[in-house]
Amino acid sequence: MEKIVMITGASGGLGQITGRMMMENGWQVAQVTRDAGRIDSTQEDIGDIIEADVSTSDGSKTAVDLIKQRLGEPPSALFNCAGSVLITPMHRTHADQYRECLQANLDSAFFSLSAFVSALIKKKQSGAAVLVSTVAARIGVANHEAIAAAKGAIEALVRSASATYSNKGIRVNAIAPGLMKSPATNRFFLNDKVEQQIASQYPLGRYGDLKDAASAAAWLLSDEAGWITGQVLAVDGGYSSVRPMLRR
Repeated sequence: MEKIVMITGASGGLGQITGRMMMENGWQVAQVTRDAGRIDSTQEDIGDIIEADVSTSDGSKTAVDLIKQRLGEPPSALFNCAGSVLITPMHRTHADQYRECLQANLDSAFFSLSAFVSALIKKKQSGAAVLVSTVAARIGVANHEAIAAAKGAIEALVRSASATYSNKGIRVNAIAPGLMKSPATNRFFLNDKVEQQIASQYPLGRYGDLKDAASAAAWLLSDEAGWITGQVLAVDGGYSSVRPMLRR
């Protein structure tokens, strides 16, 4: 059986790094994005590019079908990192912003996971999926109401789906990263002083790197995590669970 991973939101930094990491580990990578033009096709290590909108049921089914057509098998792993970030207080969040946030994050997770497990069940094949939550779904962070609601729902989805499909050998987990420096978050890192302030919030003394989240996701999808399902792994430098001793 081929080791094929479907990575949604593949044009983003996390999807790109995870794809390269998994290719180095012997996986065939199908990179799914709404806009194939955003992926640098001149790179040799990008895998197969699939253009589809996984925030819809039809788009997710199309993505899985195209992977089967091109690679001969349905994906045996799914990393859904499609999403967007909305950081604004609830009273200033417009209805269309809220709906877009839920569609980009929760809908993409639900529909891509549904299409993925449907293909595995049809083929009577086991597999593993990893979704992406956030530290803000685990501990209150100001101005994160919409994204926290969307990601909190994803954590509930992980637990329910893992219960439904565990008897079919399908594992479902998630990672919940803290703030990572990436093209999508560069606007928060205004200068060295701000970077130091951000880093100081984390018990391990630094903010996240995309490789931190990519490594965690790749491990959860691997056979090494074969007895783990229904879990949300915090990748946040201890932010959500640790209160370090104050230095004097």
